[in-house]
Amino acid sequence: MSTTASAKNGTWRNWGGNVAARPARQVTPASVEELAAAVRRAAEDGLKVKAVGTGHSFTSIAATDGVLIRPQLLAGIRSIDRSAMTVTVEAGTPLKRVNAALAREGLSLTNMGDIMEQTVSGATSTGTHGTGRESASIAAQIEALELVAADGSVLTCSRKGTEEERAVFAAARIGLGALGIVTAITFAVEPLFLLTAREEPMPFEQVLDEFDQLWAENEHFEFYWFPHTGNTNTKRNNRSAGPERPVGQLAGWFEDEFLSNGVFQVAQWVGRAAPATVPAIARLSSRALSARTYTDIPYKVFTSPRRVRFVEMEYAVPRAALAETLRELKAMVERSGMRVSFPVEVRTAPADDITLSTASGRDSAYIAVHMFRGTPYQAYFTAAERIFTAHEGRPHWGKVHTRDAEYLAEVYPRFGEFTALRDRLDPERLFQNDYLRRVLGA
Repeated sequence: MSTTASAKNGTWRNWGGNVAARPARQVTPASVEELAAAVRRAAEDGLKVKAVGTGHSFTSIAATDGVLIRPQLLAGIRSIDRSAMTVTVEAGTPLKRVNAALAREGLSLTNMGDIMEQTVSGATSTGTHGTGRESASIAAQIEALELVAADGSVLTCSRKGTEEERAVFAAARIGLGALGIVTAITFAVEPLFLLTAREEPMPFEQVLDEFDQLWAENEHFEFYWFPHTGNTNTKRNNRSAGPERPVGQLAGWFEDEFLSNGVFQVAQWVGRAAPATVPAIARLSSRALSARTYTDIPYKVFTSPRRVRFVEMEYAVPRAALAETLRELKAMVERSGMRVSFPVEVRTAPADDITLSTASGRDSAYIAVHMFRGTPYQAYFTAAERIFTAHEGRPHWGKVHTRDAEYLAEVYPRFGEFTALRDRLDPERLFQNDYLRRVLGA
């Protein structure tokens, strides 16, 4: 096990650059036994413990001045069970690696978020999701979990276990790092399939007027609205009998790298230096990407490279409230004189049965607002958050928000169930940090 003392120079920073921490020590365990030993030793030393994946959360959910567990050596596929149609993976495995390994075996996850850089435990613990009419977040595809508890014991839980195991399973799929350190996850998988993606521009008002129909007619529907314009880009993904027709190499490079990352990066730099140019840039950006259709294996359709760094806030509102919420957001931007250079992303998820899932018990629509890294975002996010919370919005656990336990207990019917379980599993609050103290209460 490699342990780096990080008090001198070991400042940890997240991907968005808005969170930093100086842990007393960083530990990279190579086995579940080493991780359990690190947890026990931290408790003996009176230090808090947090695990961190690739740092893609914009909140301080993984920050600690105690022991920071880096799980990159706990990576790889443990087993594939074709009769049960499951795959068990180590917690530190990047989603990218899981997707590629499954595809080689002729298998796939049912749904994915829009990037795959995160570790499986980081992505699921914070509720990472894509968009889907019937298929929900990555955590909703979990069949079983293994985690190290505060006393160093290894717990396993699944949907089919004892009453206590089922209670742990209901909560730990999106556990916020509050219940223990996840060491392995078993996902449901299915035979590899093809998706046809249809991307096309559509006026903002048309998307909202036809939203219910677009949602009902497509397995996966999402869109991006460009502030300061009445334009959106829509994307519909549906299962396909084939044939495979991937995006051509040149077209893919031009649209996904040159336009969506290269030109977009330059546009963000210009917008940050000269905010008055933002509306004109937004009008150009919203027209730059033309309509296209392609067919490929799921993860190549669901995910895309994101090289332009940003800070993000995302809220889940009841799906029925989407159009009203988005119109209020648009009116606020137009009224405020703010300059917003990043598109607003809109996705959906069906209700699920995970205690603190943003879609727990209700069909949800997600609205994500972004700002280019280094651009002041507080005024925009504060105004957006006021709108989202007026619609009983639930903040994404890994994205910027200011909500506390008092608010969250109102919008999550099963909030008390989660905190009671935490009292049983971590009574001494070994896995506590400032973020969990705020969102779960002391």
